[in-house]
Amino acid sequence: MTFDRSIKIAPSILAADFANFGAEIQAVEAQGADWIHVDVMDGHFVPAITFGAQTCKAIRPHIKTIMDVHLMISPVDAYLEGFAEAGADFITAHVEAGPHIHRTLQNIRSLGCKAGVALNPGTPASAVAELMDMVDLVCVMTVNPGFGGQKFIDMTAKVRELRTMIGDRPIHIEIDGGVDPTTAPLVAGAGADVLVAGSAVFRGGSVADPAPYGVNLKAIRAAASAAL
Repeated sequence: MTFDRSIKIAPSILAADFANFGAEIQAVEAQGADWIHVDVMDGHFVPAITFGAQTCKAIRPHIKTIMDVHLMISPVDAYLEGFAEAGADFITAHVEAGPHIHRTLQNIRSLGCKAGVALNPGTPASAVAELMDMVDLVCVMTVNPGFGGQKFIDMTAKVRELRTMIGDRPIHIEIDGGVDPTTAPLVAGAGADVLVAGSAVFRGGSVADPAPYGVNLKAIRAAASAAL
C-alpha cells in the first residue's frame, strides 16, 4: 500500500443497500471509489447498531480496493483481532473509546493492519499529539458519530492543526461526516486527503443503475481537487 496525499473518496456502505452489500461495493468501485469505508457501531459508544466482524469478513472478497474499518465501539481492544482476521486494511479506533489508546494502536499494528485514530467534533487535535508516530491515519469526525446523513460540522481549523502536527510523516487525514461537493473543498484545502461520503455517493443510484454513483464521486473529487 503506497502512501500518497492525492484525494481519495471512501464511500461509506452505511448508505448502501444492506441486503446487497457485495454488489453495491462492486458497483461503487467500478464507478471510481478509491476505498470502501465500513462503519461499525455498537449501540453503546454511539446510538446506532450496524454490524460486526462477520459482515466485514463476508464483504471482504468483494472489495478490490482498501477496506477501511471505523470502529465506533467501546470497549474496542477485545474486538480488534476479529476485524483484522476479517481482512481490514485500516482499523480506526476512537481516542474517546477507552483509557489506553496507545495499547489499542499497538494492537492494531501488531495484527498487521494500518492504525487509525478518530476524533469526535468536541475533541481537540491536541488529544492525538502524542500519537503521531503510532498512527497511519487520523479521522476527523465532522458529525457526531452514530447516524448517516447528518449536517456537516466545520472542523477545518482542526484539520489544519493536524496537518501541521503531522509534518512529513506518512499519515492520512480522513474526514467522516457530511462530505459532499460543497464541504469537500473546505477540508481538502485544509489538508485532508481521504473523504468518507455516504449518502452523497449513493444518492440517486442503485446496483441496477450505478451511473449516478460515478457522477456523484466525480463531483466530490472535482470539488476537492479544485481546492488544492
